[in-house]
Amino acid sequence: MPEPVPPRAVHARRIRFAYPQGSLDRHFVEGDLVMSHVVAVLSATFPPGEDFFVQSVRHFSDRVTDPLLKEQVKGFIGQEVTHGREHRELNDRLQAMGYPAHRVSTFVRWALADAWKRAPKKLCLAYTAALEHYTATIAECLLTKPEAQRLLGDTEVRNILLWHALEETEHKAVAFDVYRAVGGTERMRRWGFRIQSVGLIGLVVIATALSMLGDRSTYNPVRLVRSLLRLRHSPFLQRDVVRQLRDYTRTGFHPDDHDNTALVEHWTAELFGPDGRLTDHLH
Repeated sequence: MPEPVPPRAVHARRIRFAYPQGSLDRHFVEGDLVMSHVVAVLSATFPPGEDFFVQSVRHFSDRVTDPLLKEQVKGFIGQEVTHGREHRELNDRLQAMGYPAHRVSTFVRWALADAWKRAPKKLCLAYTAALEHYTATIAECLLTKPEAQRLLGDTEVRNILLWHALEETEHKAVAFDVYRAVGGTERMRRWGFRIQSVGLIGLVVIATALSMLGDRSTYNPVRLVRSLLRLRHSPFLQRDVVRQLRDYTRTGFHPDDHDNTALVEHWTAELFGPDGRLTDHLH
């Protein structure tokens, strides 16, 4: 059995990002056609997704009795609200650059509102815990793999994604712990993950394809094939990432089975230490 991870404080940072006119290239992920559209689609899903996460956790917050988890819930909500706000600003810029960010956000908002209306609220919390596992796994991939960081160049998009990744790793167990605290079952937890895996992967694939249809570069066969072939070597599709995602369905799984304490400490200093990359973004 792995050693238990010490409880972690979760605090929302007061931070703002800016995107000066002309600061982003059309294909802002290292000039890569497909990955630029994938990242734009993911950014578009974040604001309605974060709203759903907050709604799901807040719905059960009065049933949380552990004082530390109560404080973590407050920090979780503060972080997710800030994530949604900052990604809305990025999405406005992506929309102006020709990406259908607003259309994707509108669809995701409708789909999650429909789930909230039709599904049991505990299943919605299971969905939240499952999607938080996806975001935390992708975040840890970004923070641990230099090749993933290089994809983002040196733009404000890199800054917002590194900050977002750090906070996702900080609060990765909060929704899971709330789900467990209110009596969520292992069976529902695993089914919630399977359902959301189909929905999330399907959404990203279909929305990316539709987004690319509106991009003239897609119709350059050399550039398209070259970009598709690069996906085979994507750090986000490597076996260790897939294994960590699948581990969620293991009986007795807990997010802290993958201890990221050292990773959080390193990136907190890297981004927000005295000489941190994003210290000047704090307000």
